[in-house]
Amino acid sequence: MRRLTAILLTFASLAPIITPTTALAQTPPASIGDRYVPAPWWMRDPVIASVGYVRTEVQANRASFGATFQSVERTATEASRKAADQVRALSQALGAYGADTVRVETTITTRPIYDQYRDENGVMRDNVRADRIARYQSDASVSVTIRDVAVLERVYATVIASQPTSVSAVGFGLDPDNAVKTWLQAEAVKDAARRAREAATNAGATLGRVQVIDPTGRACETDVLAGWPSYGGSDEQVTSVNSDVVVTASRAARPAYAPAPPPPPPPGEAPSEAQIEAARLALQPPLRELTDRACVVYGLN
Repeated sequence: MRRLTAILLTFASLAPIITPTTALAQTPPASIGDRYVPAPWWMRDPVIASVGYVRTEVQANRASFGATFQSVERTATEASRKAADQVRALSQALGAYGADTVRVETTITTRPIYDQYRDENGVMRDNVRADRIARYQSDASVSVTIRDVAVLERVYATVIASQPTSVSAVGFGLDPDNAVKTWLQAEAVKDAARRAREAATNAGATLGRVQVIDPTGRACETDVLAGWPSYGGSDEQVTSVNSDVVVTASRAARPAYAPAPPPPPPPGEAPSEAQIEAARLALQPPLRELTDRACVVYGLN
């Protein structure tokens, strides 16, 4: 008996000491697939979870378009020089607005133009050989990004008056500032509070203190209310901005007695004020939709 007692005491000394705190730390709150899981701490008492929504329309505050000036000459150097001359004065005129208002990017590309011949099927093909280069074509591309749409019409008219070979359509976008984002979140929280008060009143209860304010709205989703705060999806609520809108404009019809437009500016010179006004178009930035939401959880009395 003494020997058995000694063996039992030896095993007892080797076993780890498990306290309630240790067991709680080692045991996860739930496993994926469990039927019942612990509820969040703020659901120990009756609560009401309310989601607030806000929707507004804000004028687009960004615009962009591009233009191309083309030059064809016998040598690559001459073609590049003339293409650069066509956009130099324009780039300087647009750069005068300042980088915070108008951003301008200019690139020049040059490619050879080969002599052509007809093959046995009568199809015209390029004779791609170094000794069969007929001309060189240089394209000076001007990419314009406008950060203040108040100058959009004048900037666009300035480019048109410069007589580019081609001009792209104007694309509009919205980049909301921090003040707009803060306002959206505040309105979403107000809407959540309003919905919670009305719901509690309709149910014959009154609101208690605020338990949770979640600007992302995740706390009010079903998986969180069911006790799955760490196993839910990772979707985040973001401000919705649709910036993939392209708007084009056309010049209004002129009366028959309208004078002819001014002649184009000489190569290398910026357009005059009369030429800019003659090329001016109505370009109104469209309204873009912004949405946001917030979750507020109240106790119930």
